[in-house]
Amino acid sequence: MKELKLIALLIILFIHGSAYTQETNPPNIIFILTDDQRWDALGYADNNIIQTPQMDLLAQEGVYFSNAFVTTPICAASRASVITGLYERTHNFTFRTPPLQQRHSDLSYPKLLRDAGYRTGLFGKMGMTFENNADTSIFDQVYNTSTGGYFRLIGEGSREHEHLTDHTTNRAIDFIKETPKDQPFCLSISYNAAHADDAHPQQYFWPERNNQLYKDVEIPKGELHTSKWHDQLPDILKDSLYLGNARYKWRYDTPEKYQQMVKGYYRLLSTIDDNIGRLRKTLESLNIDQNTIIILMGDNGYFLAERGLAGKWLMYENSIRVPLIVYDPKAERKIQTDKMVLNIDIAPTILDYAGIAIPSSMQGVSLKPFGYEKVNQWRTEFVCEHLFEHPYIPKSEGIRTEKWKYFRYLDRPDIEELYNLEQDEMELNNLASNPIYATQVKEFRDKLISKTTALDSK
Repeated sequence: MKELKLIALLIILFIHGSAYTQETNPPNIIFILTDDQRWDALGYADNNIIQTPQMDLLAQEGVYFSNAFVTTPICAASRASVITGLYERTHNFTFRTPPLQQRHSDLSYPKLLRDAGYRTGLFGKMGMTFENNADTSIFDQVYNTSTGGYFRLIGEGSREHEHLTDHTTNRAIDFIKETPKDQPFCLSISYNAAHADDAHPQQYFWPERNNQLYKDVEIPKGELHTSKWHDQLPDILKDSLYLGNARYKWRYDTPEKYQQMVKGYYRLLSTIDDNIGRLRKTLESLNIDQNTIIILMGDNGYFLAERGLAGKWLMYENSIRVPLIVYDPKAERKIQTDKMVLNIDIAPTILDYAGIAIPSSMQGVSLKPFGYEKVNQWRTEFVCEHLFEHPYIPKSEGIRTEKWKYFRYLDRPDIEELYNLEQDEMELNNLASNPIYATQVKEFRDKLISKTTALDSK
């Protein structure tokens, strides 16, 4: 009888010990960054056409942020903001600039996690360059998928091709499996999809298994697709080679082309969705799914021909609003929140989950509390900016609040736009030139100058 009691006691101690270890082990973290995925290119966002069951499941089981934004709607600058937790005008990196300064990469989330004992990896589109090749010191393993099409040869001398999204996921799964069981990992998967292949007339390429998706569906157009709204754009946008001319003609200038392109865009996102399912099955097979945080975000929004525009780069909602989901299997709350969250919140969130102190220099805020408590005090506005020097893409900056959006074009400060988002969520009625709103325009103009000046001094 005493032996049975001793055995029972040992079993209880073993169970409690295992639970204690599981609770105190640092979590694994997977950050998934999609390319050009706008906020409503997701079934969970009430899009009844696109098929994204895995993303929808993450949203249902985690915290879904229905008002998520990027502070800069272009991939290079946005990715630098994600990794550093800083605004573009603070980290000062985008296309055609010098590499991201090492003083910023030294305080990036992968560097701090690696210093703390995490195994770090990035697979997919890096989209950045680093001073002193610092990417080799912040990631243990990098698979950087440079541009070159959506299909890659498998193995030397092989004639078999694999879709880049599948290929990137395979590399990421190998990284997970190769990580020692006693070492936590932080895996950044940065898919090229759903970015168009700009060099090819077809633009979008997907694996054969998704050929039938959306085949018999008619993609609807909305109010913003009427020519009226393109005609009302400022000339600085209508005359843009990138926005209103070349890229629009590549993708949307006939009804047939519009259907083809949007379906291709959706198929690429559905292909990412397939691969999220594969990732989750891998975590389950390794019995680490209950200790792995998954975060999903888009790197910027995207125009699907609204206002006669293509691409991103501008301050309209189509361009800056993105999906964001934080799935924490141990979180006490599974909620949807309309609090305004940003790409600069990703780095402090990842550090917070890893139990690592968030540098005071980071301008974002951790999103972890949303899964554990009711968050009352939160930002009510943010600065948005696009500072890329390009002859055909106008630079702009603005402020978005819960009710208003104000922005202006830096090379044409006389062109301003003001929208009451509570009454005009599609941003149809520019109030900036209406004398009734002259006081509000001035207040926003002065506030923007004050806020950007403060950011410039960082």
